[in-house]
Amino acid sequence: MKTPTTWLNLVKAIAIFIVIICAGFAAQALSQDVVDPSVAQLGDGFVSDTAQVNGVTLHYVRGGAGPAVILLHGFPQNWYAFRHVMPRLAKRFTVTAVDMRGVGRSSLIAEGYDAETIAEDIRQLARQLSLGPIYLAGHDNGGMVAYAFARRYSDEARGVMILDVPLPGIPPWDQVKANPALWHFNFHQTPDLPEQLIVGREFLYFRAFIDRFALNRAAVSDADVARYVTAYAGPQRLRAGLEFYRRAYPASESLNAAARGRLSVPIVLVGGDHSVGQMNPTIAEALRALGCENVTVEPIKESGHWIVEEQPDAVAAVTERHNGL
Repeated sequence: MKTPTTWLNLVKAIAIFIVIICAGFAAQALSQDVVDPSVAQLGDGFVSDTAQVNGVTLHYVRGGAGPAVILLHGFPQNWYAFRHVMPRLAKRFTVTAVDMRGVGRSSLIAEGYDAETIAEDIRQLARQLSLGPIYLAGHDNGGMVAYAFARRYSDEARGVMILDVPLPGIPPWDQVKANPALWHFNFHQTPDLPEQLIVGREFLYFRAFIDRFALNRAAVSDADVARYVTAYAGPQRLRAGLEFYRRAYPASESLNAAARGRLSVPIVLVGGDHSVGQMNPTIAEALRALGCENVTVEPIKESGHWIVEEQPDAVAAVTERHNGL
């Protein structure tokens, strides 16, 4: 006879399976240009669309009115990571959350998974949408793109916000790489093997990955994880996410260490107090030594790495404050 614990585990497994199957149908619907319910839940005025830029199709979700704020996700997420932040920001800004190349509804492409190429993707998208000087906020890997954007296109940025991520090549990067808790850096950079091990087990891997770096694990539900699974479904989309580690990390390490020119673009380092927030003062000091003239540190209390989901109101408030509102 099955024990109550066995029955509970069985019911949970069935529930997770149903969530993943439903998310799979949602992904199929998206490919057929059916309205994504998660976009509708953001409120009136939000739209999902695509644009052809820099040789790739980028999917984005956009709403609101006012000065432009563009949001970039990290791994293993897509635009949906900002679902709690976007409605508040849309009251004062034109807010646009982007699926970076290869992820979600953005098109698959064989190359270009480095921070500078993706920064060019965003530059062309902002121009095509006539957004004017943008405020670019990037979480995790998206934060590396935000810094690359500031360095390359300083005249097109009102400012950049780097959300809970260290920057390759900038202290304390050597200590970051040596941290055994970040073993996934080397794993994701290994050619081919991660795809073979993760495909078909995306939910298990993503769930464990998110839980490892969260303070409040409940902030990212199983249904949310299932959404992310659809954004990286299959070996090619999973590869697109992993290629950022393989291409952007080593390339950015060299480029960032060498970039020492004067940079007046305001840079805000935002981090969870149980995550990268602890090292942001060191990163800020290193950036100033490299010529960054306007660097601010903003800690987010009671948060792990997934700050836009664990503490969305605090992240939105910081974004508003640094946009002069």
